[in-house]
Amino acid sequence: MKNELLPTRFEGIEENVYAGFWVRVAARLLDFVILLPIAGLVLYVNNISKSAYMNMLLPNLLFALAFEVILVKVYGGTPGKLIMGLKIIRKDGDSVDWKTSFFRYSVQFTLGILSAYVLFLTLSLIDDNAYNSAGFLQKSQLLSKANPGPMQIPNILSLAWYIAGTIVLLSNSRKRTTHDFIAGTVVVKAAYLDKIREAANDAETEEPTAV
Repeated sequence: MKNELLPTRFEGIEENVYAGFWVRVAARLLDFVILLPIAGLVLYVNNISKSAYMNMLLPNLLFALAFEVILVKVYGGTPGKLIMGLKIIRKDGDSVDWKTSFFRYSVQFTLGILSAYVLFLTLSLIDDNAYNSAGFLQKSQLLSKANPGPMQIPNILSLAWYIAGTIVLLSNSRKRTTHDFIAGTVVVKAAYLDKIREAANDAETEEPTAV
């Protein structure tokens, strides 16, 4: 039977096979850079009119879902992680499935839905002509003043989620963050993937001797 959780160390590998804090930060920054053109397009559309902004909320959620779920399921990571030589796998060494991939992003997706909902309500409070005639910075000011309390809630929750994930990652030997524990995944260095799976398969074939 395959072990439920991969070991912290592997024979013949001196360094830690699990991706630590800084390499994961670098991977996330690469994702940010890769997505900059799309982010710029979204900002441009949002600036056209209030209705255009509201109509972009759902496509933005679906794009983020595809980026974080489909790419992880199909390729084992987002572009940033793959460029940094990282791979997301299940904690027993198997590849992630659709359920695992979605669970990994489920909290962030929920926060994204909350943010989109608050934005939709806030935009509804702003006069169409006032928004459409305002400049880029003025539009941001209108949003922040129209619904100041609720507008901060998604940002505060997202920050708390990130801080909690960082603390969890730094406090366990397999460098798993909160969404790794939710989904049952680990992030490993792809160069060692074959040896990791070989060790997992060896553990699976080691059956207890019948007495």
